[in-house]
Amino acid sequence: MRGVLLAGLLLLWGGAAWAAGPEFDHDHTRWNQLLSRHVWMLEEGRQSQVDYAGLLEEHDSLRLYLEELAAVDRPRFDGWSEQQRLAFLINAYNAWTVELILGEYPDLDSIRDLGSLFRSPWSRRIVNLFGESLSLDYVEHRLIRGAQGFGEPRIHFAVNCASIGCPALRPEAFVGERLEEQLENATRLFLADPSRNRLQGDTLWVSELFDWYAEDFRQGWRGIRSVSQFLARYRDAMQLPAGVSRDLAQDRVRIRYLDYDWRLNDLTP
Repeated sequence: MRGVLLAGLLLLWGGAAWAAGPEFDHDHTRWNQLLSRHVWMLEEGRQSQVDYAGLLEEHDSLRLYLEELAAVDRPRFDGWSEQQRLAFLINAYNAWTVELILGEYPDLDSIRDLGSLFRSPWSRRIVNLFGESLSLDYVEHRLIRGAQGFGEPRIHFAVNCASIGCPALRPEAFVGERLEEQLENATRLFLADPSRNRLQGDTLWVSELFDWYAEDFRQGWRGIRSVSQFLARYRDAMQLPAGVSRDLAQDRVRIRYLDYDWRLNDLTP
């Protein structure tokens, strides 16, 4: 009798496991391999260029990765750790951005060429996730940033918009077990880039990212309540004088925003 019960339990467990599908690859191996082959780092890692021509030759591999993402349903996703969920969404955003570019490459100079007067490229419903057709805007602003999001301002240095003005696309996938290290590194590299953030006289010129998403730096992440306080936290990466750092922490430094460079971050000139 015990043997029959045990066999029945094993059968039920096996059926449930089969219904849930194969284990998801939290190393994002296929995406990681594509990035390692086709992303080139510049300026000591502060910038990157993407070999879209090479990615186009491996388009089938990218599509297989996108299918891996699309196969994850919401209940399974919700059962993962916070770090695994956020890494998944960052990778999904970046991979679908590359897919968007490849759809028209090489006949574009900027991701904004893929929009129109009435619709931005980020509002196109191209992302297949959780059984729905979503936009890149939805993934970023509703799933990553929104009220149901993660309260993590450093994602702005991880998601990539395929433009020179963006933080560098890393030559590796984001993974849950290393997410803290990766987000911190991406933030420091971006802030250390004088083409995007620099002190000139008594004015701190920074990327327009800090203007567009100022609210994300006011929500209390690690006690920070303003863009100025966030920048003060990374004063060493920005190589700011001690006096400027103190004034930043007290919101007493004039901040201005540099124009964003929307040209495609393409390796091919």
